[in-house]
Amino acid sequence: MVIPKESHLSGDLLHYLLLATNNKAKVREYRSLLQTLPFRLVTLAERGITLEVDEVGESLEENARLKAMLLSGESRLVALADDSGLEVDALGGEPGRLSARYAGEGASDRDRVNYLLSRLEGVPWERRSASFRCVIAVATPDGRLGFCYGERRGLIFLEPKGEEGFGYDPIFYLPELDKTMAQLSLEEKNRISHRGQAASEVPRVLAELGL
Repeated sequence: MVIPKESHLSGDLLHYLLLATNNKAKVREYRSLLQTLPFRLVTLAERGITLEVDEVGESLEENARLKAMLLSGESRLVALADDSGLEVDALGGEPGRLSARYAGEGASDRDRVNYLLSRLEGVPWERRSASFRCVIAVATPDGRLGFCYGERRGLIFLEPKGEEGFGYDPIFYLPELDKTMAQLSLEEKNRISHRGQAASEVPRVLAELGL
C-alpha cells in the first residue's frame, strides 16, 4: 500500500536509504536483504541521528509508520523502518507488537525467550503454533509513505536451539526444515523469514513512490 504525495526531494537525497533502527542485528539483515537496491544504505549512527521514537502505536503498522516518518523528517532522507512481532496462538496473539518489551524494559533476548517459554509451560506441542510478522514502512521527507508485509508460520520449540539470529529466533521452529530460525545461516533465514518476505516488496514500493 502506498500513500502518494507530490515529490520535492532533490536528486542527491534520492541516492540514500536510511535504515531507521538501532538494532545492529536488524541492520545486518537489511544490508544483506537490500544489497541490490540502487541506493546507499545508511544507518542512524552513521548519520549522527540520536532521535528516539516511542513505539506508542496500537499495531505493527502504526509503529513502523511512526518511526519511518519521524526519522525521514529528521534526516531529510528516504527512511525504511519496520516493526516486527511474534504472535503465539495459545496466548491469544501475545506478545505481538509488545514482543521487544514482553519481559519488561531492559530485558535481554534470553530473558524474553525464557519468559515466553514459562508462559507456555504445559502447553502441548500441537497447540504451540505461532507467526512471526513484519511490517516495513518506507517514508519520504515530503510525506509519501508505503508499506510492505511479511509473515512466517511456525511452532514455539520447547527449548532454545541455535546460535544465529536474534530475538525469539532460537525457539521459533520450522517443521519443514526441522530447525529453529537460530539454526539457519543468514542467507537461509533471509530466504524464508517474515522480514525477508517484507523486504522483497521494498523495490515495488520504492517504484510506486517514484524513487
